[in-house]
Amino acid sequence: MTRRPTTPRLGLGVGMDLPWGERIGFTRDPERGDTITPRVANFLARHQERFHYLVFAFQPGNRNRLRAGDYFAAYDALFAAAPRIEHRALHHTLLNMATLDPIEFDAVAAFTNALVERYGFAWIVEDLGLWSIAGKSLPYPLPPFLTAEGLAACIRNVRGWQSRLAAPVCVEFPGFTEGATITIGAMDAFEFFRVVAEETGSPVTLDVGHLLSYQWSQGRVGPRRFEAIDRLPLLACHEIHLSGCQISGGKFRDLHHGVLLDEQLELLAYLLPRCPHLRAITYEDPRYFEDGELVPKSVANFERLAAMAAAWLGEEAHA
Repeated sequence: MTRRPTTPRLGLGVGMDLPWGERIGFTRDPERGDTITPRVANFLARHQERFHYLVFAFQPGNRNRLRAGDYFAAYDALFAAAPRIEHRALHHTLLNMATLDPIEFDAVAAFTNALVERYGFAWIVEDLGLWSIAGKSLPYPLPPFLTAEGLAACIRNVRGWQSRLAAPVCVEFPGFTEGATITIGAMDAFEFFRVVAEETGSPVTLDVGHLLSYQWSQGRVGPRRFEAIDRLPLLACHEIHLSGCQISGGKFRDLHHGVLLDEQLELLAYLLPRCPHLRAITYEDPRYFEDGELVPKSVANFERLAAMAAAWLGEEAHA
């Protein structure tokens, strides 16, 4: 069964990748137990009022077992540090939506639904990609096989998760960063994604960096970067992501380093009037110092993004 998020326009949110054992992420404190690192706590203390929702990416704390209760203390600490952020969502990394192999749904579904019950996630999002092959995790999710078999597998897998998860499932357009991914198959990725959305009825997430990475892979650069965008399922778009990217040597790099390109904000401006059911604009993976302040290079375009999101949110208030 297809569920759709029922939130009103939320405006700007923050997306956080929080691995275990690093300075930005979760930590196992000998006195406090599982919690967030001081850097994350300081960022949320300084900036939570800028954001209307928080979405974080699941990172395994233990690769030998999958038990929801193992994560409660850490996730409780995360949300306790941001009491002013009302809405929450989960960026999954275990759904493996593009795999050609049969998926064992039950364990991941039970784990996820326990988190949904405890934290009230308004939606769950994952890239339409290969996150693991033969049970081995990949360092970066690969795009789906752009073939008839790959398309059928994606539709089957998305439907499988829709029927089992207790929150709406959003499918995210995958990345095509040169040097980090490989592409197999000749189907147009925008058309491929549109068919998946139409066949499953799924709401979708459009990551601006992922869209531009595909445009660059197709030679649609510079003034051509808006070409073919209307092939995407824009009417199904629930969320737009923006994470730090870079153009170097004519190549597009999705680096998640917090610094947004002008090209990303220009594409966001192009998308906003074309996505009438959009509800959320996510600044993904900000980079900040130990005291929680954003790195200086990221500030100017973050403020531009915040202003664009506020103006877009105000449109509905005055409608």
